[in-house]
Amino acid sequence: MTHQQIADAVIVAAGSSRRMGGGDKLSLTIAGRPILRWTLEAIAAAPEVARIILVTAPARVDELSATPWLADLGAVVVPGGRRRQDSVAAGIRSAVADIVLVHDAARPFVSASLVSRVVAGVQRYGAAIPALPVVDALKRVDGLQISASADRAGLYRAQTPQGARRELLVAAAEAHAHGDADIPDEADLLARDGVAVAIVAGDADNIKVTLPQDLAMARRLAGEGADRRVAHGRDSHPFGPDDGLRLGGLLIEQAPRLQGHSDGDVVLHALCDALLAAGGGGDLGRLFPSGQQHTRGIDSRELVHEVMQRVGSAGLQVESVDVTIEGARPRLGGQRLDAMASVIGRLVGVDPACVSVKATTANLSGDEGAGRVISASCLVSTVSR
Repeated sequence: MTHQQIADAVIVAAGSSRRMGGGDKLSLTIAGRPILRWTLEAIAAAPEVARIILVTAPARVDELSATPWLADLGAVVVPGGRRRQDSVAAGIRSAVADIVLVHDAARPFVSASLVSRVVAGVQRYGAAIPALPVVDALKRVDGLQISASADRAGLYRAQTPQGARRELLVAAAEAHAHGDADIPDEADLLARDGVAVAIVAGDADNIKVTLPQDLAMARRLAGEGADRRVAHGRDSHPFGPDDGLRLGGLLIEQAPRLQGHSDGDVVLHALCDALLAAGGGGDLGRLFPSGQQHTRGIDSRELVHEVMQRVGSAGLQVESVDVTIEGARPRLGGQRLDAMASVIGRLVGVDPACVSVKATTANLSGDEGAGRVISASCLVSTVSR
């Protein structure tokens, strides 16, 4: 699907961070990058977002405007106000797109898919926010004593970005510009102006960093401090007399089969060796010796399943896979390579977008160049769970 840039994103970053103990929480780092940078780069990655407007404290406008990574994003920096609705109104005044999204700067893990859901909701209903149903039991508390239980039926936790057609947000902001109330979010602002707001599915990872324990959780989500390992595997097999090539979990019936004790799938064998290397588990030949009768002709996907159990037992999970196939034949087009990435993604439990499969068929030397063998090399990145 092709997405159009049809929305401006207003990032609200003018708060006082008092619940974080003062100071600027958005300057605190997650895996080496400030929270604010995480958030803006995540929003910028959404294909519907045309322009980013950062609303910050007046004293920080010049400083942030001169920040190189902000300039690279093309973000416009404007001064905010005392209350959230004042800052939102300032951001909306700089927006020009038909749809405006308002997002908390302290939500660094907003995903492009969540932004897409909100934009689609605005296109259909005029205004929409992401929300998650409340799943915990709710209690009313007096002091430290529970006084009553509260019914959670129909209750949702609101997230951002919250979106609406620009004219609706402008009208609501102007209508409540001079009131005394502190309006907590745009859904409330719009509702006070009589606008119905729809919900779309939120995202559990879209946390807001408000308290010190939220920052600790964000750092865990980003893998900070985790044990990361990158390992390499390689395998090579000659062509045999039979047809039915197994490669990357696919069957290419018209191509000659590779010789091997199993089905000869060099891609999955290289993957297994890389996974075993990451987990300190030796190599595929040691785990499945060629003399074992029960593995003769075995589907290599079963070998990957066995190896993944060992990876899990070692406390690791796969982050990404990079495969290079070397051989003069057969020619492997983009559709086959994409299909291999999908198979590998399912086998190791990652999104196919985290799997790269590429093929080199030209300028090869040796047996690969002569078309006698196919070789494959694989890099796997893992992280401790």
